[in-house]
Amino acid sequence: MIVNATQKGWEIIYHRAHALLAAQLAGQWRRQNAPARIYETIAAISHHDDLEKEWEGNHLTEKGAPLDFTLTPPGVGSIKPLADSIKNARYRGRWVTLLTSMHTSRLNEGKRGQSKELDEFLDEQRQNQQRWRKELGIPKEEVDAAYAFMQWCDRLSLILCMQELPADERFLEISKGPDEQRYDIKQFADGLVTVKPWPFENDRFTVNVEACDLEQLKFENNDELTEALQKAPIKVLEWTFVKS
Repeated sequence: MIVNATQKGWEIIYHRAHALLAAQLAGQWRRQNAPARIYETIAAISHHDDLEKEWEGNHLTEKGAPLDFTLTPPGVGSIKPLADSIKNARYRGRWVTLLTSMHTSRLNEGKRGQSKELDEFLDEQRQNQQRWRKELGIPKEEVDAAYAFMQWCDRLSLILCMQELPADERFLEISKGPDEQRYDIKQFADGLVTVKPWPFENDRFTVNVEACDLEQLKFENNDELTEALQKAPIKVLEWTFVKS
């Protein structure tokens, strides 16, 4: 989960909600240069964080505060959740599975060499990705562009959810898009947001994500945190993008 400090406690955004925001942003992309299989790609973006389950496992720091995903200790856990995520994506089709597999590979390639099980899993993903590309009859460069698009939307959503928009109307790099073009984001003094160069279909649109507000600063255990999250008031965060 994404955890932001507030004056009264914590603002919590679930990873699946962040993924849905990424999908909203993907749906606004200019149609004339959209990546391959755009609707299936948006489905992959929307479900790319289904692996994250805030009701399960440990989501507390050593001091009992809600654990932001960036603070998760490095290392290799069980391969089963990763394999299950890709297996579940298979029910949405090979294209969604391919992008999900590529995302899983990117997040875990840096851990290669830490365990034989992980290395075998990563090798299997490479083989499967090549096979799915061949079966789908889509060139590798088109697949890579679609995944770059997925990464771009994911990164933009995280910038918004993690409150990373710079002050003083300064630009922040998002990443390179599917066209290998660099894109930057800026928030104006009035709260409106723009992206340069403008990649979207419409000149103005609004996206949103739901967040929970917690006033309790620390928790004895994960069950207490889960209960607090389920009872917490929910607010809607919105961003309006405009072409400048």
